[in-house]
Amino acid sequence: MPGHNGEHDYGYLELFFRYFKMENSYKKLLEGNERFVTEKLSVDPDFFTNLAKQQTPEFLWIGCSDSRVPANEITGTKPGEIFVHRNIANMVVHTDVNFLSVLQYALEVLKVKHIIVCGHYGCGGVLTAMSQASMGLVDTWLRNIKEVYAKHEEELLAIEDMKKRSDRLVELNVCEQVKNLAKTSFIQQAWKSRSVQIHGWVYGLDTGKIKDLEVKVQKPEDLDPVFRYDI
Repeated sequence: MPGHNGEHDYGYLELFFRYFKMENSYKKLLEGNERFVTEKLSVDPDFFTNLAKQQTPEFLWIGCSDSRVPANEITGTKPGEIFVHRNIANMVVHTDVNFLSVLQYALEVLKVKHIIVCGHYGCGGVLTAMSQASMGLVDTWLRNIKEVYAKHEEELLAIEDMKKRSDRLVELNVCEQVKNLAKTSFIQQAWKSRSVQIHGWVYGLDTGKIKDLEVKVQKPEDLDPVFRYDI
């Protein structure tokens, strides 16, 4: 056959099998959904009917986008119990309109009682922020973690083991994000009329356990005066 080339045939076969593998990988999500629905209905025929009626969570979860840290699964809670916001390295950034919109909605509409900032050991965002590597646009986001590192540099440099140092930065980053939450006008407005507790947690991927860092920022008086709003 004119123009026939065995290498081309091999290339087409490789593309075909790659596409076939991608399709199967994609379809397993839909198949998993079918199993999820069947399992839920077998236990409670009204599960989805009741779930669709109303969302009344007591908790707002600010977590990392890492796929290994699903809020409901690691806390053993049901769908509808936790309102979730996730981003790289569980950051609370005062210029992030997306996050601020979630926060305002959680406080003013859902009336959540607890806000949890949950980081995790081995966080890729934290590890990258500790290095001099440039990753493009995400550098701007990770700059916030670098600021945390610089603030606590003396403590961190005293930790020789790099894994332990990164673990400590994960904890320090969570503590800073808890403080950043308390500095928002939305939190301080809520504190005027009711109790809203802010918690700092870290999740261990290798243990499955949550560590409560017991960060104490629960009222405007816990902040430097310059960050207190006259509300």
